[in-house]
Amino acid sequence: MKLKHAQDGVSQRFQGLHVLIDDDPRWSIHPISQAEAACHGGAHVLQLRCKHSSDQQTLEWALQMRVLTRRHGICLIVNDRFDLALASEADGVHLGQKDLPPSTVSKISGQRLAIGRSTHTTAELLASGKEPVDYVAFGPVFGTASKASEYTARGLEALAQARALIEGPPLIAIGGLSVSNLEAVIQAGADGAAVISAVLGATDPVASTQQLAACFNHPSVDGESRP
Repeated sequence: MKLKHAQDGVSQRFQGLHVLIDDDPRWSIHPISQAEAACHGGAHVLQLRCKHSSDQQTLEWALQMRVLTRRHGICLIVNDRFDLALASEADGVHLGQKDLPPSTVSKISGQRLAIGRSTHTTAELLASGKEPVDYVAFGPVFGTASKASEYTARGLEALAQARALIEGPPLIAIGGLSVSNLEAVIQAGADGAAVISAVLGATDPVASTQQLAACFNHPSVDGESRP
């Protein structure tokens, strides 16, 4: 049985390429430069993920990125922290399984924030069907060194099963995604993909973003164009 979510214009905005802007010091480019490259390369969504910076610094970056994303007409998501998402006037917040539940955030923020939810198992997918979320992320699809995870790679078959289970919100693939495997991920049913190293670790982040985003602009097998 499929899980029914209401899909509307808000949810549809989160289809396509999500580029995570990361403050991990291993990346050679500054978070604002990361955001500029992603915007110029045609990303559909920016996700600000800060695990090493103060709240004040994160908010300053979020405010600068809000200016960038408005200029380029794309969405800004703040990972984990709905308070900083509200303070920066971001479009939404992305919640992991150990963050506040979407129902709590929804009550506090009202209609001001869209909500994304990370899932890794069938049980978490099923639980997301009862939550007020606007998109569901699933993975890791492939192995990744960009982000520590307690979960092993799920694979394309599990991604296809997730797509069969969820009806309504965009399904965003996460984990080990690159130009070489993104077409297969889309064919398995993903409406979007969240990447880190494929852009931040690239020699030319703008060109890499362009290549990844183009995968969602190609006509799909049913003849309809991706966002």
